[in-house]
Amino acid sequence: MKDRKREFDAIVIGSGQGGTPLVLSLADEGWRVALVERKAVGGTCVNEGCTPTKTMIASARVAHLVQRSEEYGVVAGESSVDIQKVIQRKRQVVESFREGSRKRIIDSPNLSLIEGSASFVGDRELEVRLKEGETELIEARTIVINTGTSPATPKIPGLERVEAHDSTSIMELDELPEHLIVLGGGYVGLEFGQMFRRFGSRVTIIQRDKQLLSLEDEDIATLVLEILRGEGIDVLLESEPIEIDSCENNRNSVRLRFSDKEKPVVGSHLLLATGRVPNTPDLNLERAGVKVDGRGFIEVNSKLETTTKNVYAIGDVKGGPAFTHISYDDFRVMKENLVNGRGLTIQERFVPYVVFIDPQLGRIGLTEKQAVSQGRQFRVATLPFDRVARAIETNETRGMMKALVDSKTDRIIGAAILGVEGGEIMSAIQIAMMGNLPYTSLRDGIFAHPTFAESLNNVFMGLDT
Repeated sequence: MKDRKREFDAIVIGSGQGGTPLVLSLADEGWRVALVERKAVGGTCVNEGCTPTKTMIASARVAHLVQRSEEYGVVAGESSVDIQKVIQRKRQVVESFREGSRKRIIDSPNLSLIEGSASFVGDRELEVRLKEGETELIEARTIVINTGTSPATPKIPGLERVEAHDSTSIMELDELPEHLIVLGGGYVGLEFGQMFRRFGSRVTIIQRDKQLLSLEDEDIATLVLEILRGEGIDVLLESEPIEIDSCENNRNSVRLRFSDKEKPVVGSHLLLATGRVPNTPDLNLERAGVKVDGRGFIEVNSKLETTTKNVYAIGDVKGGPAFTHISYDDFRVMKENLVNGRGLTIQERFVPYVVFIDPQLGRIGLTEKQAVSQGRQFRVATLPFDRVARAIETNETRGMMKALVDSKTDRIIGAAILGVEGGEIMSAIQIAMMGNLPYTSLRDGIFAHPTFAESLNNVFMGLDT
């Protein structure tokens, strides 16, 4: 162990999308800051999440468009997917993002990057096991935990006997799966399922619930199901995996129970997409008096304070919405409170998100079933994409727009846009919500023709008929 303990004004554990901008901002303010990172700068988003997945999804969309080229009067001839080139392109994009962040950190005055695994030895003191094998003690008056989450492993008998992939390892395959079995019908399962189907794999998605995207409204989830099945994906709903085993030719057999019956599904590859768990077990949080909930997520209040004074948690490790933009907003709150002494909170903030299937599903605010459960009085505006001029012109007519409007105030309280550029259209609605505008501002607005934004006139005009 090194003899001298290093002291800092602040220590941030984890360089994710909240941690990296936080250390850079604090260092710019003259704080002496340490950033501890055990794996790779950039965290999940850059290395294993947003950046690599969306890069590969872009390749899958190109493959899909080539297959549809004759619909547009273009004869493309035979085509094939080189999965190794797809993965190489993904690696290059990831590396450029990661190394760019790493350079900014290393070049920043007042900031020390410590590569290793941190654990608490006291409420202000950490032991870091360095990658070289040594250990180092560091302490600070302020500690921020930003260690994120990892893919969960479901408890299914026999799983330990087979080779199963998670959302990280599946992106490193050197060959396309012949038949990919996906356990889980949430964001991760749907994005990867559609991507590999477009690359040429046969795909089966197994979902325990009665619908995909369990928290979504039934009408939206039903349309998502139709879209995926329309691309040749097998989707099995209300199906519980009860045992997994290997069989001949290195294949995996998943035995399912549904409607009091059982049947096996056999495939060449298995993807576990059943949620994520917090990276807290190795932190020794009890030594600092930091409490976690029953699932291991760190308990915080609305100011991101843990149960120990001057120890904070940001990003996915604290539970709640697990999105990069939420982690970044945690950074904004932390910076303003630490540097400028403000009392910002994370209460009542907007939580937009996009499921990057194709077409995209953009969501902001309340779902219809949430509004009903809250006893809200509201009206529903809907518009199918096959009535949107731009969608017809581009032959992208799958999906629908749906918005909820408060009956008393005429303000928009929620929206789901399942359609091409759904995330961008949703963002336009979010801006109106942020400005507390009535729906009539979008209904009567002038948008350039022909754009997808122009359809906001029509979706809200439906409330007046």
